[in-house]
Amino acid sequence: MTRLWLSPAPLVLASGSATRRDMLFAAGLPVEIIKPEVDERAIEKPLTEQAVSADRIASALAEAKALAVSKLHAGRIVLAADQTLTCEGRSFHKPETAAATADQIAALAGRIHELHSAFALAQDGVVLAQGRETARLTMRPLGPSFIAHYVEAAGPAILSSVGGYQLEGLGAQLFEWIEGDHFTILGLPLLPVLTALRELGHVDR
Repeated sequence: MTRLWLSPAPLVLASGSATRRDMLFAAGLPVEIIKPEVDERAIEKPLTEQAVSADRIASALAEAKALAVSKLHAGRIVLAADQTLTCEGRSFHKPETAAATADQIAALAGRIHELHSAFALAQDGVVLAQGRETARLTMRPLGPSFIAHYVEAAGPAILSSVGGYQLEGLGAQLFEWIEGDHFTILGLPLLPVLTALRELGHVDR
């Protein structure tokens, strides 16, 4: 463990996201991955029916994941995150197939969409800190041929992204303009997470 991390046990990341894990590792935090057992769609459905905003839905999902894992691992500091995507009032989820990815990219092409990334820190079934950030991304107009070539070249890895792209890879080819924090776009508002961990005494000041 690095000297920046002050707790005796690694930070628990309640996520299977390799991108989030790598961000935390790069920031000097030791991480243990424990995937949460939560039904995201069951949590999201009533919130959507109540017209809860997409950023608040991301917060609710992150909180549910953090609490679920922290209740099963006494004393551990648990970090969970979630990300939602909206475009002109429509919400998108992770595409399940290459064809669905192509359709989603086509729907976003030439438009501005928003990524809402939220996090929650919990311990022993209690939320210690949480926050969320939003980024706005302008996707350039794209033709069917380019989209097909992009989906084929990017491969199945993009199915793990709510947007159907990974900005740190071939996804950069899709965009004209981006407004917002890079970490937020990748799915974890890292700087607010680090601030919260410092305030809680788990990261050296």
